[in-house]
Amino acid sequence: MPRMSKRDKEEWDFFLDEHGQIKYAERCRQCERDCKQSFRAVIAQCPEAGSKRRKK
Repeated sequence: MPRMSKRDKEEWDFFLDEHGQIKYAERCRQCERDCKQSFRAVIAQCPEAGSKRRKK
């Protein structure tokens, strides 16, 4: 993986793990959508992960 510039590191800081690699939330890893969330965040809203009680 190429090294990030200082500007890129500041922009991606919330997504970087202790090794300096971008890491997404467990639910977002295999998702095809572009709405990826950081592993540090509690998933606030995800169109794919609906309630199990919701009727389709």
